[in-house]
Formats: sequence, C-alpha cells, structure tokens
Amino acid sequence: MKKIVTYIVSGLLLTATACSDFLDINESPNDPSSVTPNVLLPAALAGSAFANNNELNRFGSTITSVTAGAANSPAAYDIYNIDGADFNNQWRFEIYNGALITYESLIGISEEIGSRSYMGIAKIMKAYTFSIATDFWGAIPYSEALQGEDNTTPTLDTQEQIYLGADGVQSLFDLVKEGMADLDAPSEINPGSDDLIYGGDLDEWKKAGNALLLKFANTISRVAPERATQEIQAVLTANNYIDSNSENMNFFFGSSVGSRAPVYEYTYVTAFRNDMMISTRFVNLLQEMNDPRLPIFVTSPAGRYVTIDNGFRGALPTPTSSWSRFSEYVTGDGEGPVRFITAAQVQFILAESALLLGTSGDPETYYQSGIRASMALAGLSSTEIDTYFAANQEFVSLDGTEEENLEKIMTQKYISLYGNGVEQWNDYRRTGYPILEDHQNAVGIDGTRPVRAQYVNQEIARNSNFELILPNVAVWWDVD
Repeated sequence: MKKIVTYIVSGLLLTATACSDFLDINESPNDPSSVTPNVLLPAALAGSAFANNNELNRFGSTITSVTAGAANSPAAYDIYNIDGADFNNQWRFEIYNGALITYESLIGISEEIGSRSYMGIAKIMKAYTFSIATDFWGAIPYSEALQGEDNTTPTLDTQEQIYLGADGVQSLFDLVKEGMADLDAPSEINPGSDDLIYGGDLDEWKKAGNALLLKFANTISRVAPERATQEIQAVLTANNYIDSNSENMNFFFGSSVGSRAPVYEYTYVTAFRNDMMISTRFVNLLQEMNDPRLPIFVTSPAGRYVTIDNGFRGALPTPTSSWSRFSEYVTGDGEGPVRFITAAQVQFILAESALLLGTSGDPETYYQSGIRASMALAGLSSTEIDTYFAANQEFVSLDGTEEENLEKIMTQKYISLYGNGVEQWNDYRRTGYPILEDHQNAVGIDGTRPVRAQYVNQEIARNSNFELILPNVAVWWDVD
C-alpha cells in the first residue's frame, strides 16, 4: 500500500547529512503530554525508514559489492576502512534519539488513552528498529535504554539476550508477539492515514509481525536452530504472514524537497551524489545469470553500464552523468520505497529454513516463489517470468547438494534485496553467500571485510559500559 510523506517528519530528516550538538540517547525530544498518537506514529515510522535507507544502507550495499565507492565515506567502506568515527548520526539520531525514543513515547501515550492498536504497531516497529542496532553493533543498550534521566548510562545487553530473552530482558520475539496481541485488543482510537505503511489495516500489521518473527528466527538459525525452528513452524502453522507483494511492508517518503528518501537525495541531489555508483561485480552477476531485472535495477544513461570494481583507485569514468546508479526501483521519484520486509524475502527465508532446519514445505517451491515475487515486484509480467524460468533452469532449480542449494537461495535473496544493503550485509555475514571476492586495495583490520560496526567514539567516551570492539569481531549470530 503506497502512503506518501509530504512533510518533514519531526525533524528526523534534518539529521541525515548534517551534524549538530550530540543529544543524550536517553533524553526524549518528545513530550507525551503534548502530542497524540497520530502525530508520533508517522514520525517514528519515518525514523525507522531513515535508519534503514540512509548511511547504513550505503555501507551495507558497498561492503557486499552491490555499489562501489568513488569518494568520501563509500570509498572508505569499499576498502573495509571503518572505525568509531562512523555512524554517529545513525546511532544517536536516527535510531536511539529518533525512531526508538518516539516509539517509546507512542507506547506511553497510547497506554494512557487506551489505544492498544497504536501500542501494537509501536512495539512491532520498536523490535524491528532494535534489531537494526543489534545486528550492526552486537551488544547494545536495550532493556535499560530509553529511560531518560532515570538512567543516562545504560548497561549493554548481549545480542543473545536481546534475541532470546533473559532475566529482566524481553526478547525481540516476545516484544513482537506482545505487539500483535495489542492489535487484537479493543482500542479507543485506531490509526488511519497516519499509518504510513498499512493505512491503519491491523490485519496487515499482524502479517507483518509474523513476517518479522520469521526474519528474526532466520537471523539466529545458525546459533539457536531449535528456537528458530520453533518460531518458524509456529508462523507456518498459523499461516498469516506476508506472502504477496500487495502485503509488502513498505514505507514511502514524499516527492517534494525536504521529504524525499535519503537514498534518492544521496544518489541524485546532494553534493555527495558522485560518491558512489553501482559495482561492476553486481552487474556481472546479473549478466551471467541472464537476469531480466538488471535494466530495471541499474541505470545505463550512456546506453551501457558504466561501473567500477570494488576498491578501484584509478581514474573514474567521465562524465559522471554516464555512471550507472540506483534506478527508480530503489529511489522512485524521491519516494523510495523503503522495503522493510517483502514477500520475496519471506519466501527465501522459508526456502532456507526448509532446506537446513526441516521446517514445513518444499525448499524449491519456496525458492522459485521468491524469485517470481522479486521479478514481479520489479515489474516483469508473468509471461516474461515464465520465459526466464524455461530458459534458465540451472538458476531456478535446486538440483545440487545442500550447500550448492543454499548458495542459490542466498544469491537470489541477495539480488531480491537490491536497495536494502542492511539486509544484504546481514545475510552475507550469517551464511557467507553469495560468494564475494575481496575488494581491491583492502585495508581495515588485516584487510578483512568488516563483520560488525564499531561502537561510536562518543558512546565509548560517555558511558563506561561500552568498550572498544574492532570490526573483525563477529556478532553472536554470525558463526559462518
């Protein structure tokens, strides 16, 4: 469902590329006594969308060889060069003092006025936003976060505690389930057009909540296979999750100045628009697979694909107007969308789960459904998709060993996640697929591809519960 943001939401959009005085991550900019749920909800949703679509997306897509850095931060990411000076705005403004504190305020005011539906949406999205933070940084302030002046130096919960729960720590799974239970409860006030994802359709939110449970279970499937199997099987049994593109969990920004998606602004508008282009490696992958999504995904203003290899340090192609970039599939006319969870993503999760965990269903059926859903989302007709399947059986069939089939599933999932570098990096770290060759001129820690983000310097300086952990130290769920 397409919902357009036509205004600057709660100041969140101002923090994307600008620096200002650092705010305490536990100090709320919102006063619950002076705002209502219909004001807080769109601001919070925009915050989560911004966190997914801005700098973290640029980092993830570059690290996974979808884009290549030509200058500034993307050029540093491209040679694995990151440290505690990176992602301060994302940590402090977009995640903690942006989306998360706004969801916390929304939950509080909704409870006061008996609006359980708003509470349910806020809890589901709070869990999603916390997952972005823990997937990037590992242990983070979680159970003691967002408490304002009551606790300005929160302890860090481990990633295992955040996903599985512990004494005094509610798991992400339980937070989502609590939110879905709220959606079923009587509510004095319900969202409508202020719900910029589903327009107040609570049934769609329940499907999104279950799809999020599938995503979380998939994330921990290598380190907690029994819990992952239990969670996935429960969702399959209930049979109420995102399974068509019309149900995708999308957030659309606006098309006017001041309200557009950060990926659009960075790609086509700002002074940084020539910092990044599409990687030669991504184009080569799709060409090798005869993939009809390539011209839909990647621009070719010169009539051919003008790209560079990852880590390339020679003379850049000229003119810059010829560069291949994210297409309208990712940027729209500024709207995006930000695709939090799609039907294709769900199908690939179920394919991997059926293959490795033995959950219900046939891996190949899920796998092929995922490819079809992604191609349909890109705008290909059913006839065009059928034609591709008929001519490219080697790419659409799971006819190899378990490991070969896993590689196929993850490679197609990687392609389907085009424009969502956050999830591409998560999946690559978790499985090692698709196979990505090291970038040229790699530096970083021992020239290795980063497997976590380093804690921002300001947090290490202000909160003794943080410690220096380098980007070559895997997070808990990454055991590949």
